[in-house]
Amino acid sequence: MIVAAPFRTAASAIAVERGDPGVLEAVARPEVHLAVWNRALPAALAWLATLDFAKIDDLDFETTLDAAEAEIGEGLAEAGYPAGDRAEALLDEILGHARRFAAIQRLDAVSIRLEVIETDACRKFHADHVTARLLTTLVGSGTQWTHGAADPDLPVRQLRTGDVGIFKGRLGADPVGILHRSPPILDTGETRLLLAINPVPAPGMAA
Repeated sequence: MIVAAPFRTAASAIAVERGDPGVLEAVARPEVHLAVWNRALPAALAWLATLDFAKIDDLDFETTLDAAEAEIGEGLAEAGYPAGDRAEALLDEILGHARRFAAIQRLDAVSIRLEVIETDACRKFHADHVTARLLTTLVGSGTQWTHGAADPDLPVRQLRTGDVGIFKGRLGADPVGILHRSPPILDTGETRLLLAINPVPAPGMAA
């Protein structure tokens, strides 16, 4: 069973969610392995769903916070994203998440990946080899997650388009209490646009 609706949990739970960005700070608590900011995709980014992704390249680079705004802007232009107000809206989206993630994780530099996904990518439930990873799906189906315990009665949950999640990885929790995966979209014709932000250094991995 896959549950896509918002979930509500107690403050001491392993996964927490609210409709404001401040909830993401909860992932700094030892007992929290997933924090989700439940939000609709900003209206200024609705145009993303109309892109011809065959003409869009992936972005994958490391940057300091001081250089992030300029480097994100340059990267979006080089990847084929449109200029003008649309570019500014996407830049603000990425930069805002990068700064928030860096503040929570106490980082001076981050790795940013904006990836077009047309396959199942990381199709098995897993935890990444990082301290934490921010994921938000800007187009298409959101990341699926479940509790780490091998319990068939636990539902598979799914972030919605626009939701922002910070998942603890194997370097941030032992054992990891939350596993996640890319939603299975192979042969469906669906395309996803996934933003992932990691500490530096971090391996590239879809989810």
